[in-house]
Amino acid sequence: MNFNKKVFTVLILVLVLALAGSGCVSQGEGAEEGEHVEGADEEASNIWANPVTPWNPVPTEPTIDSTAYIHPQASVIGDATIGARVMVSPFASVRSDEGMPIFVGDECNIQDGAVLHALETIDEEGEPVESHIIEVNGEEYAVYVGERVSIAHQAQIHGPAYVGNDTFVGMQALVFNAKVGNDCVLEPTSAVIGVTVPDGRYVSAGTVVTSQAEADALPEITADYGYKHTNEAVVYVNVHLADGYNAM
Repeated sequence: MNFNKKVFTVLILVLVLALAGSGCVSQGEGAEEGEHVEGADEEASNIWANPVTPWNPVPTEPTIDSTAYIHPQASVIGDATIGARVMVSPFASVRSDEGMPIFVGDECNIQDGAVLHALETIDEEGEPVESHIIEVNGEEYAVYVGERVSIAHQAQIHGPAYVGNDTFVGMQALVFNAKVGNDCVLEPTSAVIGVTVPDGRYVSAGTVVTSQAEADALPEITADYGYKHTNEAVVYVNVHLADGYNAM
């Protein structure tokens, strides 16, 4: 080996040692099987208690059914209940740190980039903010989502809000300070604000409903409505995705 090759070899060895010392080499690289690598267990969780705040002095961990699947790139925070076989996809956020609690029923799906959040339900004196609370079966919630509900990509359910069973909330749709009944469809980019949508109605794509008269006049879902069975298909897919990811 000539002088230049020796110098090059020494430089490579020095560089490798420097990278390893600085942590730039991937954790676990070169470790024997079963050996603990420092730092490997220090990743932040995506499931947290809410922080202590002036309006809520009690940190509460989420309650998540063992058959639900929360993607590592999604987050569930605070006083949130996630039911059986729920699928929470990447970059979705269920954030019960301001308005609380948030409830998501069995076999729902919260798709990529969707957000569940709410206005505060307790003031700084510890008193309930009644206008921000939804009551369901005698219990109080900031956001209540029933069973087999689909909350599609980038949709927002912002409390106070209620979404009934078997309802489809389309891509980039918004529910804010509103109640949406059972078996409804909110088509993509639609919004319902400050109203109650009766059971079995649909909101056309891009439509913004802000008065109760508009909500009462929404068309009924009939046998020939194009998206009548969309939610059934979406729920089927996502329930089995939750099962499949949990089995991996």
